[in-house]
Amino acid sequence: MPEPGYSFLPAGAGWNFGELLQHIAYGIEWWEDNYIKGKKTDWAPPVVKTDKAAVQKALLKAYEALADTMGRIPLTDEVAAGLHATLDHITHHRGQAVLYLRCNGVEPPEYTY
Repeated sequence: MPEPGYSFLPAGAGWNFGELLQHIAYGIEWWEDNYIKGKKTDWAPPVVKTDKAAVQKALLKAYEALADTMGRIPLTDEVAAGLHATLDHITHHRGQAVLYLRCNGVEPPEYTY
């Protein structure tokens, strides 16, 4: 998404594109704490920064932390369920992000498994 598109808000949507991506990043951290690590954390998202560089940095940090956690802890049934819940949350909002991209004439990246 080009930088100006980070403020794009489809009619009826709750978040603009940058806010949506920040929600995904924070959601990864929150779901990881609560449902993978078992560390009960209140829902307290940080102040939203919606400039492209800040959003990309937050997403990269969240994904790297999740990958690090998954590389260090045993994959119990509880951890697997937490990972699935985290990935489901990401996928849900990724679908929304695809719509935002298409509304702006941007071809979304191919989904990889």
